[in-house]
Amino acid sequence: MQIHLKTLGCRLNEAELETWAQAFQAKGHGITRNLSDAQLVIINSCAVTQDAVKKSKQMIRRIHRDNPQAKLVVSGCYATLNETEAAQMMGVDLIVGNQDKNQLVEKALAELNMDSMPAMSTEPGEVSLFSRGRQRAFVKVQDGCRYRCTFCIVTVARGEESSRRIEDVVAEINALHQQGINEAIITGVHLGGYGSDIGSDLVELVKAILEQTEIPRLRMGSLEPWELPEGFFELFKNPRLMPHLHLPLQSGSDSVLRRMARRCKTAEFTELVSKARAAIPHFNITTDIIVGFPGETEEEWQESVDYIKHVGFGHIHTFSYSPREGTKAAAMPNQIGQEIKRKRSRELHGLAETMKQAFIAENIGTEADILWEGQTETLENGLIRYFGYSQNYLRAACDVAPNTLLENRITPAKLCRAEARFIAAEL
Repeated sequence: MQIHLKTLGCRLNEAELETWAQAFQAKGHGITRNLSDAQLVIINSCAVTQDAVKKSKQMIRRIHRDNPQAKLVVSGCYATLNETEAAQMMGVDLIVGNQDKNQLVEKALAELNMDSMPAMSTEPGEVSLFSRGRQRAFVKVQDGCRYRCTFCIVTVARGEESSRRIEDVVAEINALHQQGINEAIITGVHLGGYGSDIGSDLVELVKAILEQTEIPRLRMGSLEPWELPEGFFELFKNPRLMPHLHLPLQSGSDSVLRRMARRCKTAEFTELVSKARAAIPHFNITTDIIVGFPGETEEEWQESVDYIKHVGFGHIHTFSYSPREGTKAAAMPNQIGQEIKRKRSRELHGLAETMKQAFIAENIGTEADILWEGQTETLENGLIRYFGYSQNYLRAACDVAPNTLLENRITPAKLCRAEARFIAAEL
């Protein structure tokens, strides 16, 4: 049986998709990138914003329209929070809530009467993520969150915190490396809270991965900037742990952060950034900022802008606040108008681009190890342009002769100059 996998939303959703793909393959089924070839489609939906809910519903409708014969399983946050609505959508055969995600493969095969032995199993070592064109793998190590930021619905959808055993994470990363993967990204809803339920912590997990695997590169996914264990920044002395952290700030105003129920004040965030940059030169800090949170005054907005300028970020994901039913923020007074949100969003986009270019400029002239991806372009002069990422997550491109094979290789390169979409690099 051929199975098509689709996801919306976070890297955790992507990691879960990979886990399901490997599990389906272990049972002898195939993963296909072509929807029309699939007998079974799995959708991992998202509900982080109202727009994400809309896109999840659109994806369900589109997939049923394009392949009405395929059985359709929907999981993820939209399916969990809106189970009745999702189940009633045309074409949906099975809903698997977040609480049952670990049994999704078994449920899909059994409840849809597809749990029969395939005629021929897949070849040992076939890698589902390569069939989807990837050179790095997301590895889910933790789920759920004990905190309730007032804008966030995900903690409701994901439930209580749950951490995977260290030995299971290590085994998965070793298996991925044996299959040719050179970079693993560990992810979770509240990654910094890893181990709170099993008597461990994130430092112990990362140390174990670095000691018990030989994968060349380990990266951390989005990490809430609080509860980082003692000795966290010491980990980055190991060159296999990539010097890049995505630390969602959400606002540079402490009064806004209090209304958001965030547990990290700006002074504490500054201290974290300082520790990171002291650990490794050219450490890349990226972040999320919510524009137009309820009650955000002009004074608070300017305070936020000034703080963001002071810290400096390699990249900012900018989100205009939109009310999400079921969250405290949706019922807060003084909701901000769309025009003000658009104005502030434009201002922040401009500032973010300026800071991004400044960080790139700091890296020009340095040498970096680049993990080259499969994406290439053929240039007019006959050369092939490869794209990849440095240790600190800068997108690089290198032009090489047509017979040069760089895909999934890590090579040193000099970062030469900034272009519109990348940093030009030379081997």
